[in-house]
Amino acid sequence: MHIFFIIAFAIVAGILYGISFLTGLTYYEVNILVYYFFIPFSWLAMLDKFLNSHGLKIIFSAVAVNFFLFIPNFRQFSDALFAKSVEFLEYFGHYGMDYVAASVVICVMLPLLVYLILCFMLHWQYDKKTIRK
Repeated sequence: MHIFFIIAFAIVAGILYGISFLTGLTYYEVNILVYYFFIPFSWLAMLDKFLNSHGLKIIFSAVAVNFFLFIPNFRQFSDALFAKSVEFLEYFGHYGMDYVAASVVICVMLPLLVYLILCFMLHWQYDKKTIRK
């Protein structure tokens, strides 16, 4: 099972490093943008679709824009938040998970589970509408 965590971690880190290379942002900046902004935004967009609304996307976007307007140095902020994220993931060492395993469980498997649930909800909603017609 440990080899799975190493491979999954390497793939995700490689993708983030690739995005970093293509955008000119640091790995930490890309990591923060993906995990604290893009993934949550995509979840809220899916929830909005389920709710037939735009409210969650609008609120999140407004908060994010204001957030970015008032962060004087996003690189410095990303470095600090990434360090706190690493501390959080290393805490799972108390439960027998190393940093790599915790990263894969919390940052890959858990988000995929949320996507799976949201996809199921949207599919169920679509099937329900189709049956009514």
